[in-house]
Amino acid sequence: MGLRSCVGKNSQFIVGVHKPAFKVKNMREHAYFETLGQLEDGTRIDNCVNFPEEDLYEPHADIIYEIANPFAFRGTTYINSAWADIKAAHPEAIRILEPEPCSLIKNFEQFCKNKNTGTKEKKDLLDILPHPLLIALAQSSSDPEELILLAKKSCKILFDSKGRTPAGIGYKKTKNNSLTPDIYDHELFEVLVNNIYLPDDYKNTLVLKPGVQGNNEITGEYLSQNGNTHVFEYLRRNSYIPWGHFASNMANDTIRYKACDLCLEDMTGIRHLYYQRVFIRLAQSLDIRFSEKRKCLTQNELEDLRNKIQTKLKQSPGPLLDFDSSLWGWNFGFGYAQSGHRLHASHQMIHQQNAMVPKYVQTNSDQKIPSFASGDLIHDFIEQYRKDSGNPFFETYLSAIKNNTRTDGKAMGESSLILMEDDHTILFVPKAQISEWELQLMPKTTCGNILEANTQMRSSLDKAILTAVKVIESLGAKMVTTIEFSKRFDSKSSDQRLLYSFLPKLPHAPDTFSEAQLRWISGCYPEDFAHACRMAIKNFK
Repeated sequence: MGLRSCVGKNSQFIVGVHKPAFKVKNMREHAYFETLGQLEDGTRIDNCVNFPEEDLYEPHADIIYEIANPFAFRGTTYINSAWADIKAAHPEAIRILEPEPCSLIKNFEQFCKNKNTGTKEKKDLLDILPHPLLIALAQSSSDPEELILLAKKSCKILFDSKGRTPAGIGYKKTKNNSLTPDIYDHELFEVLVNNIYLPDDYKNTLVLKPGVQGNNEITGEYLSQNGNTHVFEYLRRNSYIPWGHFASNMANDTIRYKACDLCLEDMTGIRHLYYQRVFIRLAQSLDIRFSEKRKCLTQNELEDLRNKIQTKLKQSPGPLLDFDSSLWGWNFGFGYAQSGHRLHASHQMIHQQNAMVPKYVQTNSDQKIPSFASGDLIHDFIEQYRKDSGNPFFETYLSAIKNNTRTDGKAMGESSLILMEDDHTILFVPKAQISEWELQLMPKTTCGNILEANTQMRSSLDKAILTAVKVIESLGAKMVTTIEFSKRFDSKSSDQRLLYSFLPKLPHAPDTFSEAQLRWISGCYPEDFAHACRMAIKNFK
């Protein structure tokens, strides 16, 4: 098969194995011997090994496994056996340890011992910190008192009559007479309000109250019957996504900063607003009537609307859609380096974003060209896959997942890539990960977009999405990007299925030139990571 994919037409994964052995002609003319140091017993350590006299021969370099991504446009994964074998022997090592508690003030008090360390002394300590250290402290501190003092340094806070509880934030007028929060240090403020240890009343006052982040209108709301789940849908008019987007945010009276704090009803609410917004926009474009009451649609109303849209789209000739695809994504977690590099996301609280993608975009020469949607890359690939192999891709991919054998070829050890599955969906570790710890989710039956997902399928997707992010967080990852690849609503393809990719950002693993070339480096066999995930699921069930 000419198309690059690890999914073989026989429903077996294709794994390339590099067993490097090579000679190197030594072209160095001079030697520069130096003493590097010594052992505790005084034995001298030098650099003689760095300056050999002879040509070099490496008979057995590390075995490297090369696995083309199932989807050719996503590149190729390279697994270093020397790293991965260690994890295979100790799968419990596949995790990131929780950071130790951090408090500069408490350490300062221990240092001062009996000296007076009142509020003034603590403020003075923070005042002398260079700005990079302030940012690092705002990111890392787990001391609520310390974070409150940092909050007062970052912006003007208004308090109640007793001067204890934050009641609001100070505002000022700009040159064009508009209102803006009186923030003294924007970087410090943004890092601080994303710190889970900042007391909730400060989170609410500084960043969570509706309106405190700007004039974005709230256009939808999900409130569970028991009142434990409350979600707002915000409209982002001037979006980096053309034609605007919507953000489903946990409301300020339902504070969620960690995946483990989310319950299934929370995820149902966040996703419900996504389904509802897309279905309503499609219904409006197709002149389909629905309830005009300003309320959240029930599950039955949502399903009824979905069926009406499906019926209309199946007519011949089919209606023309100006917006024929959905876009959905989730930046979970926040990261900011003291150097000023934004590591992840830019928004407080757990939220997800969605938008509609137009079918065409007008060029500056008045021509129409197809507008980009990431799901189109899947569509183009699976069409080519069927031509090359004669097989439908997703059915073959699902069979390969179920038939998987260990990447290292060993009979001992875990071989399953599957984390969980039901009658509708399967959550698994991809054979070729484009991010260490990547997970994927897809339907087990024909379902190419959320419009083709009935109530049971939507429920299964919601539960699996929540499980995936909880698992990754429980192993120690703090930042996860999740994306949805979906089929165009008016596509006639029956092979393309919804696909979700969960991409953690791990410490010490930034994208480099390798990743820029779509060469994804991994130090763990996917089967061992799947095993670690299954153990995590057992622990939090």
